[in-house]
Amino acid sequence: MSRVYVVGAGGIPVGKLTGKTMRAMAMEACRELFRKIDIVPDLVLVSNMSAEQFTGQNHLGVFFADQLGLTGLPAWRIEAACGSGGVAVHQAYIAIKSGLYDAVLVIGVEKMSEVPVSEATSYLAGASDIEWEISSGVTFAGLNALIARRYMHEHHVSSEDLLQFSLISHRNAVQNPLAMFRKPITIEEALNSKIVADPLRLYDCSPVSDGCATVLIVSEKVRKQHPSTNAMEIIASRVATDTISLQDRKNLCELRASETASRLAFKDAGISWKDIGAFEIHDAFSIMAALSIESLGITRKGEACRLAAEGQLEITADYPINTMGGLKARGHPVGATGVYQVLENYLQLTGQAGKNQVPDINYALAQNIGGSGATISINIGRRA
Repeated sequence: MSRVYVVGAGGIPVGKLTGKTMRAMAMEACRELFRKIDIVPDLVLVSNMSAEQFTGQNHLGVFFADQLGLTGLPAWRIEAACGSGGVAVHQAYIAIKSGLYDAVLVIGVEKMSEVPVSEATSYLAGASDIEWEISSGVTFAGLNALIARRYMHEHHVSSEDLLQFSLISHRNAVQNPLAMFRKPITIEEALNSKIVADPLRLYDCSPVSDGCATVLIVSEKVRKQHPSTNAMEIIASRVATDTISLQDRKNLCELRASETASRLAFKDAGISWKDIGAFEIHDAFSIMAALSIESLGITRKGEACRLAAEGQLEITADYPINTMGGLKARGHPVGATGVYQVLENYLQLTGQAGKNQVPDINYALAQNIGGSGATISINIGRRA
């Protein structure tokens, strides 16, 4: 089976891009990618959660292949709620490993800001169980608030403890030109922000965002044909699932799918979490940052907040997380998020992360969550 490489990436700044269409966003990101590399893909995968609701556009694979002059190629959409991007990268990995394809273009895109917030909230709720959860009146933020309240009770942590993850993401976003919020925040600002769903405040939650990120994933044969190209090898890619509704979870304070996917990925890669130099984790809500860190084995259950408080999750520390701002500060254009994470790992492992560069890094991990933990992907990269 072929080894798998990311040889190029492109992305646009995340934000509320009023007036910029999904088509324009994708073309801008793809131009950035192909400006640096001349490889024609033989498969196009588009990761997206809800374009048909946010924009009315379906048939996204062909839609973007057509715009890129790639008609004739197989092209389709991958949907796994806010975990779509990581799953699309996983599918590209499988496509290369199978030997059927040699170059896969992954486009992660979401256009969310042109609809009222109430509509966006309704569409995002589709990542949960509409019949058994959302029909009762709970929002997606509310589901995460339920998890947070249980975690705070079991592990005796406070709102201030959970907000430390948001502070880290905002600090790291300052030097990221693609980030939506490029300014640090104080704990006082965070604690004084409005309650979204008790106990989660505004600064516990990632923003509604527009964005597009692309990566080109190729076989060993193509990589050898372009030896001067900056490359990151994907050495493991796994996806696991859990129940879609919280009521069926054995433990609200665990991400079982992340534990499973990461265990398998570390086994495939022949390394452990101790070898990882940068962790891009899915901090759509601060509680998800805590659960994600614990699910990867970095620390015991209930101790993620302690790592944050002690400074062990900073770029210059032992376990750097969300080195380019994470979902909280880089932004969370849901279907594109997992592709942004892999782009950020690519920048780290090819020495292109600028002032956010983690020194002496050899491995990086991207963990992307769909729903409240129902679908979770783990993609591990190595310096090529």
